[in-house]
Amino acid sequence: MNILKEFSLNDKCSYLDNKEQTTDYKFINDCSAYHTQELIERGYRRFGKMYFRPVCDGCHECQSIKIDVENYVFSKSEKRVLKKSKELTTYIQTPTISKNHLSVFDSYHRHMSKKKDWSFQTTTAEHYYHSFVVGHEEYGKEVLYFDNDQLVGVDLIDILEDGISSIYFYYDPKYSHLSPGKLSLLNQIRFAKELKKKWIYLGYYVEGCSSLNYKAQYKPYTTLQGRPSLDSEYIWT
Repeated sequence: MNILKEFSLNDKCSYLDNKEQTTDYKFINDCSAYHTQELIERGYRRFGKMYFRPVCDGCHECQSIKIDVENYVFSKSEKRVLKKSKELTTYIQTPTISKNHLSVFDSYHRHMSKKKDWSFQTTTAEHYYHSFVVGHEEYGKEVLYFDNDQLVGVDLIDILEDGISSIYFYYDPKYSHLSPGKLSLLNQIRFAKELKKKWIYLGYYVEGCSSLNYKAQYKPYTTLQGRPSLDSEYIWT
C-alpha cells in the first residue's frame, strides 16, 4: 500500500448543524482490494485515491454501518420498487466519465439543493474524474441505469472480498417516481446475494442527518465499534 500523503482537517460538520468536524485523510496509490477492505472495515470511505473517516473528539454520531446480506429479506414494498423499474437496463463496468455523467450529476445535485438544502456548485470534469474515476483498480465499478438511450442513474461501488462498498449514487430527478435511491441499494443487495458476498458497506449512519438516517431501515445491519487503527483488530456489533 503506497500512501502518498496523510493529514487531518478541521471544518464545519457535513452532517449535523452547529458542530465542527475533524477528518483524517489518506491518499493512496495502487491500493489493493485487500488493503481497501482493511480500510473500509475500520470505517474509512473511498473517493478516488482518497480514503477518509471522521475522528471528532467527544463525538461518535457517525456510525459505520453494513447490511447483513445473507439474512436480508426483501419486503413487499421493496419488491414493488424492483418491479416498477423492470424497463430500465443496467450495465456494470469500470468507472468512466462523459458529458451525460456530468449532466445527470449536476441535475441531481441541483435537485437536492432544493429538496434538502444541499449546497450546489456545478461540477467539473477534473473534479468528477478525481473523485469517482481514478483509484478504482480492479475492484471499483459503476452500475449504469438506462431508459433506452437515456442515462437515468450512476451507482459507484467497490466489489471487495466479502462485500460491496457503496460509494455514491446519483440520478436524473425526472425519474424520481421510480425511487432510484432505494432501487440502487436493493440492486446492490441482490447483486451481493448472487456473488455470495456477506455485506453491503453503507458508509456512515447519522441519526440526526436526514440524508443518512434512512440507512437504519435496511435490517439486519451491524455497526463498527470505535475507530480502530490499521494495525489493530476491528469489532462490528
